[in-house]
Amino acid sequence: MIRKVAYFAALAALAAAPALADGGDPPSRVARLNYQSGSVSFRPGSVEEWTAATLNYPLTTGDHLWTEPGALVEMHIDSTAVRMAGGTAFSILNLDDRMAQLSVTQGSIDVRIRDLAPGEAWEIDTPNSAITLLGPGNYRVDADGDRNATTVTVWNGAAEFTGAQGAAPVSVPVGESARISGMDSLTQEIVRAAPFDDFDRWSMARDSREDQSQSVRYVPRRMIGYEDLDGNGVWREYPPYGWVWVPRVAAGWAPYHYGHWAWVEPWGWTWIDDAPWGFAPFHYGRWVQTPFGWAWIPGAMTAPPVYAPALVAFIGGPGFGMSLAFGGGGGVAWFPLGPGEVYRPAYSVSPAYVTQVNMAHVTVTNINATNVRYVNQGVPGAVTAVRRDDFVHAQPVGRAAVAIDAREASRAQVVGSTAQVAPLRESVIARPGGPSAQGPPARFADRQVVARTAPPPLPLSFQTKQQALAANQGRPLDAGTVDNLRRSAPAPSPMVRTIGRAAGPGNNAGQNPPPANVQRPLNDRPQRALDQTSRPAAQAEQPRNDRPVPAAAPANPAPSRQAAPPPKKVEKKPPKKADKT
Repeated sequence: MIRKVAYFAALAALAAAPALADGGDPPSRVARLNYQSGSVSFRPGSVEEWTAATLNYPLTTGDHLWTEPGALVEMHIDSTAVRMAGGTAFSILNLDDRMAQLSVTQGSIDVRIRDLAPGEAWEIDTPNSAITLLGPGNYRVDADGDRNATTVTVWNGAAEFTGAQGAAPVSVPVGESARISGMDSLTQEIVRAAPFDDFDRWSMARDSREDQSQSVRYVPRRMIGYEDLDGNGVWREYPPYGWVWVPRVAAGWAPYHYGHWAWVEPWGWTWIDDAPWGFAPFHYGRWVQTPFGWAWIPGAMTAPPVYAPALVAFIGGPGFGMSLAFGGGGGVAWFPLGPGEVYRPAYSVSPAYVTQVNMAHVTVTNINATNVRYVNQGVPGAVTAVRRDDFVHAQPVGRAAVAIDAREASRAQVVGSTAQVAPLRESVIARPGGPSAQGPPARFADRQVVARTAPPPLPLSFQTKQQALAANQGRPLDAGTVDNLRRSAPAPSPMVRTIGRAAGPGNNAGQNPPPANVQRPLNDRPQRALDQTSRPAAQAEQPRNDRPVPAAAPANPAPSRQAAPPPKKVEKKPPKKADKT
């Protein structure tokens, strides 16, 4: 009974987790770059240099993307998919536990929101309008930066836009588009949504792939990367941990061995895995060696998952870093955390955050345990080591790894959850041998957008922080140090013009009708289907992944999202109706 009371008391603390982030904890979520085709460029918020985008890179506030014409990108924020067409200039103005605020100065994005947590808000800002997405649905935003024009399409859901002059928000009806033109003096009209194009059809195909995922029987959709587990491994029941996932990998494979390290603030040293499925198993859960190979334990799904930069333990201690295998510069070595082992962040967090990030894997009474035996430290092949120089320069670990004595590794001291190595500028760019990238044209990169919600300050440049980081032994700077640096070397303000009330619930969202003088033609195009299925909350008292929930049919199986009407029918018949009216 006492254990049950403690367990549910901890869950109550988790319910208040979003508020805790305001006290200095980092966000519990990121955006994952999980698909790209064509040429895609990336710029971290703390540097001015563009580089080639990397799959599985965690994006957050201040980061930028640019897709060359013909390219495609998909990213996920919790269960929401954000897709970019070619020729799109995109950035993240704010991403925390409550707000996802995106900037599009040129190009097209498609957004599918499956669910919104209480108090969560979504805003997309363009050069002449701010769009608020008010609930689950399918949305498209097109920004023409050269012509000062924005088009907002609501396939299903609810959205509204606010123009640059700050007038009352205007709702966009389902199945229609709002066109906003101009800057200080706007014209706006509500029109029938255009026929599906290639970008829409690609987005629908990606939605269908997620709808059919079987891994949601074992993990929640808010665990980023769940959909990539289906085709790359198998789920097996393995007592006492419940259902675990076993990847299809070559003999000798080990977790956290094929990828590279990058410096991603506010979390610090972050693992970027090479595998197309390599996100969820490296930022959530634990690993265990089984008779059928390495298996990933997602843990008990009792609360929304909390992102971690890498769930590993680093080893070192007297004499270990001076091993001849590393050469004169010393080395860095690590192994994956195992079942029931506590992750203690190197970045500044509250005690409640430590509970949050560990709750799915560690019983409440064990979170503060100090007599830990790390089971994977002695597993053959589990410890990976590289030279310090390769580590900080983001070199591919699979090629750079050096052999170390297994007995020495098993006896080495566990020094914490981060490498005691200061980052370099190359650690932030994280371009392991790749070329630099051009980035968007200046007229899009430097374009101001309209916002209803004032975003936070831009991240400080890495150059401003580098000296302090060098003295901090591989740990990110605390909030007080960052504030002091910001006062002495202020970061530039975001390219944002704030014009109205903050987006989100409680602001009479959706109560403003479209302009009375706009005639809206009838819309006979089917809506894009929306999956609103939900997964029952787990009831287990122990941190294990119990039997999967039965596969459920979509709550809204209308074929409209999966099968667009032939373009010829849409082009021929609706204009005749419009002419008659």
